[in-house]
Amino acid sequence: MRYSELCKVYEELGATTKRLEKIAILSEFLKKVRENDKEVLYLLLGNLYPSYDPREIGISTQTVIKALAKAAGISDEKIVSEWKKIGDLGQVAELLITKKKQSGLFHGELTTEKIISDLRELAKMQGKGTVGKKIDLIAGLLSNSKPVEAKYLVRILLADLRIGVQDSTLRDSIADTFFPDNKKIASEKVQHAYDLNPDIALIFEKARHGLKELDKVSLKPGSPIKAMLAQKVDSIEEGFEVVGKPAVFEYKYDGFRLMINKDEKGNISLFTRRLDNVTNQFPDVVSFIREFVNAKSFMIDSEAVGYDPKTKKYLPFQSVSQRIKRKYDIDKTAKDFPVELNVFDLLMLDGESYIGRPFIERTKALRKIIKNKEYKLVCAKQLITDSEKEAKLFFNKALKDNQEGLMVKNLNAVYKPGSRVGYMLKLKPEHRDLDLVIVGAEYGTGKRAGWLSSFILACKSDKHGGGEFLEVGRVGTGIKEKLDIGVSFLELTNLLKPLITKSSGKEVKVKPKIIVSVIFQEIQKSPTYNSGYALRFPRVTALRMDKPLNEINSLKDIEREYGEQK
Repeated sequence: MRYSELCKVYEELGATTKRLEKIAILSEFLKKVRENDKEVLYLLLGNLYPSYDPREIGISTQTVIKALAKAAGISDEKIVSEWKKIGDLGQVAELLITKKKQSGLFHGELTTEKIISDLRELAKMQGKGTVGKKIDLIAGLLSNSKPVEAKYLVRILLADLRIGVQDSTLRDSIADTFFPDNKKIASEKVQHAYDLNPDIALIFEKARHGLKELDKVSLKPGSPIKAMLAQKVDSIEEGFEVVGKPAVFEYKYDGFRLMINKDEKGNISLFTRRLDNVTNQFPDVVSFIREFVNAKSFMIDSEAVGYDPKTKKYLPFQSVSQRIKRKYDIDKTAKDFPVELNVFDLLMLDGESYIGRPFIERTKALRKIIKNKEYKLVCAKQLITDSEKEAKLFFNKALKDNQEGLMVKNLNAVYKPGSRVGYMLKLKPEHRDLDLVIVGAEYGTGKRAGWLSSFILACKSDKHGGGEFLEVGRVGTGIKEKLDIGVSFLELTNLLKPLITKSSGKEVKVKPKIIVSVIFQEIQKSPTYNSGYALRFPRVTALRMDKPLNEINSLKDIEREYGEQK
């Protein structure tokens, strides 16, 4: 497929904010996609691989600037100057390639196959002496690009496509393409298949061959599954009302979700709820699984919880979150920040899917294959009861053990991947909290000079598939000045600097990527922020590197919290 065809679709998608229009545009395009071009589906999401694949391009903004300067025949400084004026390096590339008098030698029109192939080659380039090769490869592609192709090439390199297409948009577009007379059921089947195997190109091909092929998509160890999510309740009584009596109560651990995979060849893979492959970051967990899980192959849902190696006390999520992104000094970090793996659900065992079985059957089967070893790998602490008194005592014990609260589960519920259904509930203490994304910040003064110290928070919109973000306030408290347990100004500054898209004095706008948990006193109506609401006295409690952007709180959540406080 010609890359220019895809870029034409990018332009059309970027020109509308209406979700139904995006679906119509994508549906028309997908009808033209042949089987050998199916990997173009990755490009529609700004990726080169399935979402769970650990490989990434890993190109810095500075490398792109140097490559663009080489392709356009101008200085790096000129590129940066234009970038500051326009605010989008992709548009800078489009402008400069348009202005370029001599485009160099063309070797035929760019194809999506070449873009994918060359960018995957780029991802393989590691180590000393590869920066120059990367610059040459990117500059070569830019030199052979049309202006609009250069714009989207740069945006793909920087993982900032800006066309407003989410997984859910593509899901509905696939349903619309192949099943226009049965969209609702088809969309549900596409989503279910994608939850079981989140490879959008594979799902696209299955859909091409009919609903029966989609039904054949199944769990596959080594390929992650989207985790089932919990709804929130405010009391033990409400929990019983939703799931019935008796119910299963389990600790809600203050850690991070890990989906454990072991295939028939003995290969072990660990995935976060964002589908990030973090196997290399947790060699200790891999060894625990080999030693304390007695089964040939399986998929297990779990939570990794940090603890103090000296006192053995459980630590808050923030104390071990740095391990998720760690690429160096892994063994030392594992020793300094050890984790205990708490397993709580069984999705597949020895080649047989368990997700359609009742929870009580899954949890019994899980406990048969686990050899509990404290501070290494254990089954989640569990209580099955119909007594509110017993449940409340268990809740208080969880809090005393430095955990977040309880999970409340229906004994007979199946496992629904990727869904927030009433089969699994979470019960936490009464303080109110939200997971929000940082979209802007301001540099500090005095002893905080050089650090970003005030952060603009946003929730996701409920429109257009949740791909837009609405501001709900600023936060500067709960963040530490020293690198210690907790979130520090330096850590946030280092994470946000590469994401800056626009600067004006001390104020910066950043690409929405860094998620934080905040607690707050109340929500007020406010014309200051485009959500129409503002958090009063927000405080950062954790950095949520484990959480995907589409799972942050929405405007509906803000409105519900506002209504409930009256």
